[in-house]
Amino acid sequence: MLKEFREFAMKGNVVDLAVAVIIGAAFGAIVNSLVGDVIMPIIGAATGGLDFSNYFTPLSKAVTATNLVEAKRQGAVLAWGNFLTLTINFIIIAFVLFLAIRVMSRLKKEQAAPAAPPKPSAEVELLTEIRDLLKKS
Repeated sequence: MLKEFREFAMKGNVVDLAVAVIIGAAFGAIVNSLVGDVIMPIIGAATGGLDFSNYFTPLSKAVTATNLVEAKRQGAVLAWGNFLTLTINFIIIAFVLFLAIRVMSRLKKEQAAPAAPPKPSAEVELLTEIRDLLKKS
């Protein structure tokens, strides 16, 4: 059973998938930082520091707090602002990933562009000339 597991784990697809997951997690951290540390502060500055994450609607009369954390401790709340913030973050992250994949696809197409065929050897050129002369006669 150990031998079968080792064969399974060492298959190319499994190793490739593991590498892809690790790189994906690292890339996800980069994108999250880009959104959280670069894009969202710019959006916050453009909107006057507007932050939806603390907006909520109390579902109980017992909720009197003004911030989401305290309101959740007091009772049921509809945290629509946090949902809206996460949705906006998702849209931004998805757009950034779309742009990154688009750039990588273009780079891949440029690399895969067919190279010019190599010039035929002198022997092939001579044989081609002989063939053409024989066709003419």
